[in-house]
Parts: sequence; C-alpha cells; structure tokens
Amino acid sequence: MTGKHGNKIVASVADALAPLKDGMTIMVGGFGLSGNPEALIRGVVERGVRDLTLVSNNAGNLGKGLATWLKAGIIKKVICSYIGANEDLHTRMASGEVRVEITPQGTLAERMRAAGAGIPAFFTPTGAGTIVEEGKEVREIDGKRCLLEHALMGDVALVRAAKSDHFGNLRFWRTARNFNPVMAAAAKLSIVECDSLVENGAIDPDDVHLAGIFVHKIVQVPEHENSFEYRTVRKR
Repeated sequence: MTGKHGNKIVASVADALAPLKDGMTIMVGGFGLSGNPEALIRGVVERGVRDLTLVSNNAGNLGKGLATWLKAGIIKKVICSYIGANEDLHTRMASGEVRVEITPQGTLAERMRAAGAGIPAFFTPTGAGTIVEEGKEVREIDGKRCLLEHALMGDVALVRAAKSDHFGNLRFWRTARNFNPVMAAAAKLSIVECDSLVENGAIDPDDVHLAGIFVHKIVQVPEHENSFEYRTVRKR
C-alpha cells in the first residue's frame, strides 16, 4: 500500500477506495456533518459497493454527508449513537430497510478504542437498567451494575485529517479528534482524506494526534464544503 518514496499517498479518491467490497463494515469519522471525509463519502457511492454496515456518530443529516449513502440504498445496518433529525435514517429504520443499533456515545467511542488497543471487551455502567442492557452480560463492580460491551472493529475507516505527512502521522482540526483517531486504530484498513499534505518531519512529534502506523492510504483533498447542520447565534 505504499507508493514512491515509501509513502502511502495515492493519486485519487478512486484509487484510495479500490479495496472496498460489498458487505464491509466501514467506520466514518466526523460528527453530524462536521469534520466529514467529504470526498471519500462521495467516492463510496461512486464505487458502487453495497450491503454495508456503517459505523458513525449519526449517519449524516439534512440529506448530506452519510445520508447520501442512505439515499443510494447501499447500507444494510447502521451502528451509531444519535439519530436526531436525520429523516433519511428515521424512515429507513421504520420501514426495516436499514437495521439500526443505537449505542451510547461514550460507549461507541470506547468500543472502537478498545479494538485499536487489542482489548476484546470491557465493563461499563453506562446503559445499565435501560434498554441498552438487553441481551448483555451484567456484573456488579464496586457496587455498580455494569454491562459487558465488546470491542468494535471495522474493515475500513474513512478518516478526515487537517494535516498529514507522507507516513500518515496526523493532526486533526479541533473536535475532529472525537471519532477519527479511534476509528483509524480500530480498522483493518485506514484511509485518510487530508486537507494539507506535508513532508515527513514537518509535524512536530508533540503535535501528532495519531501515529502513522495506524494509517494505510492517504489522499489529499484541499477543498471541502465543510457544511454544518444548524447555525446558532446569540440574540442581543
């Protein structure tokens, strides 16, 4: 998966997504419409793969982002933590077209972090005594009712980074660090869409948010829509 100079740079989004196959579990970074790997998301639809299991925070919104996968009918299951006003997911969930597994947001992130760290499962009090508990092993730890949650691994992670060097050492923009790093570590194949590409050594080691050992392919995409869901301003 390396190109000239031993780096991981690929020439196009199509090249980056060439390994994708039907039925894969694909993790996609971002939060709603913020911090999405926009070009990679479009590229998956163009690639024509189907029957995907999507792992993301909330599968897009307002018909944009990952909602385009729903519209294209390429998703069979979504593992997420929030549906909100995503009508594309609501309607397909209600019709049975798409199966949806809701996981508390912190648990979702920890399941992926555990996968990247080689931890097969962990206990958490989150969700105990609620519908989240159904079908799970329960144990009392230090007087708290805890649920056994299993690590969540993906076949592919689509990651958006603000900056990458040729080895794949990454820096993320602000809260894009919420899901992108753990997804990259949890997937067998991590594909990075970066805003800025720099030479190896240009990112200070103290400024690296994710080590390049977790990254397999890098495609530079300088221009993004960077859409967001709702603009909220203070009224005087």
